Amino acid sequence: MLLKFESSGWLLAVAAPDEQGVQREASISPETSYIGAALPMNVTTLPKPPRVGLVSLGCPKNLVDSERIMTKLRSDGYDMSPDYAGADVVLVNTCGFLDSAKEESLEAIGEAIAENGRVVVTGCMGKEADVIRERFPDVLAITGAHEYEQVVGAVHEVAPIPPNAFLNLVPEGGLKLTPRHYSYLKISEGCNHRCAFCIIPHLRGDLVSRRPDAILREAEKLIAAGTKELLVISQDTSAYGVDIRHQPRVWKGEEVRAHMTDLSRELGKLGAWVRLHYVYPYPHVDNVMPLMAEGLVLPYLDIPFQHASPKVLRSMRRPANDAKVLERIRNWRAQVPDLAIRSSFVVGFPGETDEDVAYLLAWLEEAQLDRVGAFKFEPVEGAPATSMDEQVPEDIKQERYEAVMALSARISAEKLAAKVGRHIDVLIDRVDGEGGATGRSKADAPEIDGEVHLRDAGGLEPGGIVTVCVEDSDEHDLYGVPL
Repeated sequence: MLLKFESSGWLLAVAAPDEQGVQREASISPETSYIGAALPMNVTTLPKPPRVGLVSLGCPKNLVDSERIMTKLRSDGYDMSPDYAGADVVLVNTCGFLDSAKEESLEAIGEAIAENGRVVVTGCMGKEADVIRERFPDVLAITGAHEYEQVVGAVHEVAPIPPNAFLNLVPEGGLKLTPRHYSYLKISEGCNHRCAFCIIPHLRGDLVSRRPDAILREAEKLIAAGTKELLVISQDTSAYGVDIRHQPRVWKGEEVRAHMTDLSRELGKLGAWVRLHYVYPYPHVDNVMPLMAEGLVLPYLDIPFQHASPKVLRSMRRPANDAKVLERIRNWRAQVPDLAIRSSFVVGFPGETDEDVAYLLAWLEEAQLDRVGAFKFEPVEGAPATSMDEQVPEDIKQERYEAVMALSARISAEKLAAKVGRHIDVLIDRVDGEGGATGRSKADAPEIDGEVHLRDAGGLEPGGIVTVCVEDSDEHDLYGVPL
């Protein structure tokens, strides 16, 4: 419907194509009375566009892929369905990093077929189309990871848009699967490392960095749409720009290198919280500390150490200078006292001994990491570690896992207890309607870290940032009251 104001009056016009595709325009003017009579308008009733259901599995990088696919489909005129019953086709974005993740993906595909019957599969398991076809021959199409055009094309083929569906309802910031107030910002695809336990390079290829100006433009749109926290993700954030020789691009009249430090600085200037994930401890990470001290970047690093034993790290094909890493952590904390470091560790890697685990536990005690996740080694088809000798029995893996998690819980409890009585900034994630609210401090990423639970928090809304007095703590979370 088009509303136009004229100097002599007004014109209300509805333009609609006739059978020959010619636009007709019917109007009402002040000179003509239609009171009590039918209006001489050609009214077009738009057909309902196809509806797409989406199941997104795996890591935040997969979530970003799902958002991009969803945004493209929505801009093409599709509606999204919140359930199987209302969907004309269901898209399953799979994870294939571990065998357990593959099984979860296969279960999700099976559920979608049982509940709906019309299923398109994309994501990391797209590399194993034969496995999917063997188990689910009725799958309509299969595409690989970040193959946006192919998966969108597959949806168009199996659920075509009616020719006259022309509404575009996509906001500038795109469509999101996360709450409005935080967004994942993917800066690159793929990875140049060849870790013995990992098949990511096989699934997603070598490192491919995005242009810095394109990243900053996306971040600016997200913030304009309500994002208060940008979570920077990739397979290796520290390596950003290596593949394009850190080629600079012009952003707002100044050149910005395709480099983690430069990008972090410019993102920080946009005004949202900036949280860095998947940071390998390369030397240039030291240059991010001044940005944290200045407040441009959150005092938080997600570093996938994976182990501490030099012998195990060499077997994993990862950097093995553990002593130097401890020294750098001390230097970082000297510059940024509130720095929170989270990491993940693999126990039960082939050849790992009791001495290696004791070394890891001693290293963790000295490193005093704020957040730790542990995983039991899991063989993955195609990963070199799967065929290594000296595989560790499952019961031993479990014992070592429990030892790492117990130590990490104690360290976390001690570090959180030290925050009782302090005033901290908290980003509100949700409110309960009964005066309570839950949020996160600068030390907490969504889904993987702890939370801050608030009392007497009436009037707060998700996305707000408030100052909180910390009153209590446990192994993982803080408790407090807004000031």
